Amino acid sequence: MDMLGYEFMQRAFWAGGLIGIIGPLLGVYLMLRRQVLMADTLSHVSLAGVALGSVLQWNPAISGFAVAVAGGLVIEQLRRSYRTYSELPVAIIMTSGLALAVVLMSLKQNLTKSFSSYLFGSIVAVSDTQLKLIAIVAAAGLVYFIVLRRPLYNLTFDEETASIGGVHTGLMSFSFAVLTGMTVAAAMPVVGVLLVSALIVLPASIALRIASGFTAAILISVGVGLTGVFSGLTASYYINTPPGGTIALILLVFLLSAIAVQRLITLKNRRNIISTKEINKK
Repeated sequence: MDMLGYEFMQRAFWAGGLIGIIGPLLGVYLMLRRQVLMADTLSHVSLAGVALGSVLQWNPAISGFAVAVAGGLVIEQLRRSYRTYSELPVAIIMTSGLALAVVLMSLKQNLTKSFSSYLFGSIVAVSDTQLKLIAIVAAAGLVYFIVLRRPLYNLTFDEETASIGGVHTGLMSFSFAVLTGMTVAAAMPVVGVLLVSALIVLPASIALRIASGFTAAILISVGVGLTGVFSGLTASYYINTPPGGTIALILLVFLLSAIAVQRLITLKNRRNIISTKEINKK
């Protein structure tokens, strides 16, 4: 049977496509705001939420989602309390989330085995409930970025100027933190907790390196993200590897290739300039 003939692969591709749009889009803003580690931190916090849901016999996807959103709000609150030490809130929440996850996992003996799909992602892990949750997050994220594009753009590049211009920076920052938590939690079934940040950050890294402007960076980031997700899911199906690691490696190859091509172009341009100068001297 063809790969897409299976329902679990259809769900995986739908989920991957939705996350491949909203994740890299979010990543561009996170990189420009210098909050890249926030995605990694919230992925570890969401792991604690999954563990909590398993221990209390709740839906792990819902509990992970709720805890990730709460973690995003706490990080933003701490960021405002420690303005001079902006990296401190990330360190506090990351260590707290990991500690809580480890303790909760120890409370349930058979929890460790079932956690592999959350840690590394799994093609068969995307349930109908999770797909609906991902669709809601992707739709909410797209509406958020479209409706608030201008104030969010101003906030991203200069928070003080945005505040003077009438932007409610506090409310915007908290809403952005909530969206980040939602996106991280939604991406867990596809790429796993350990590699969520790769899907969010790597496409944005490529885009910001080669794009000529902000809009171009967003389009390139989303395009790279979708290509990486679909390629990774396909490769994962045929060679039986964790989708999270496969997607991350493909995106890493894209990034290294982009850097190499850019350096070759720069080197070629320099040689052309040198050649032109030598001809003019003659």
